[in-house]
Amino acid sequence: MNDEFQYLFFPTTTCFSLINCLSDGTTVEVAQVGAEGLLGATAILGREKAFNQKIVNKGGYAYRISMPSLQKILARVGGRRSSMLQNAILRYLRMLITQTSQGCACNRRHSIEQQLARWLLASFDRAESNTLFITQESIAYYLGVRRESVTEAAKKLQKKHIIKYQRGQIELTNRADMENKACECYKLLKAEQRNLTVEVQAA
Repeated sequence: MNDEFQYLFFPTTTCFSLINCLSDGTTVEVAQVGAEGLLGATAILGREKAFNQKIVNKGGYAYRISMPSLQKILARVGGRRSSMLQNAILRYLRMLITQTSQGCACNRRHSIEQQLARWLLASFDRAESNTLFITQESIAYYLGVRRESVTEAAKKLQKKHIIKYQRGQIELTNRADMENKACECYKLLKAEQRNLTVEVQAA
């Protein structure tokens, strides 16, 4: 955290979590960045140092570009490619702002079970798989809650045959019921992500 930006990353198969860490040691995930986005987007706005902690929550690949190289591309006047890239980044920044602001409301007003269902669905989507290899302790770290709260919520989902949980592995067995358990934040952010993809492809 507070490290200077040297590179920006365009994920292809990997996924990152942006974590805010408070002075009392508590944490909460404020956004996820997958193939739809850009890691280091705030650097485009002139912030030279990272504000969040970045954690790889799914291994994979990403394209990397140095900040000076990206600035040179964006500075090219009249270049079609630079204009397309700039517009795509601005669209993603809009989505990132939506994700972080919706996350604030979600963390404040929705139950742990709803938050867990929302977080798991978003993670399954970015992983493009119905299986996640992750511990309840890690999920608690991302959600900013006690591990015991995640354990209790996961047990409820498993009892209703929505997920299967083994140590370090969660399998989604009923997506429809999981979506019903999740708060409205999941569908709202999913729609925003879909709109971003359509807009970028149409540009």
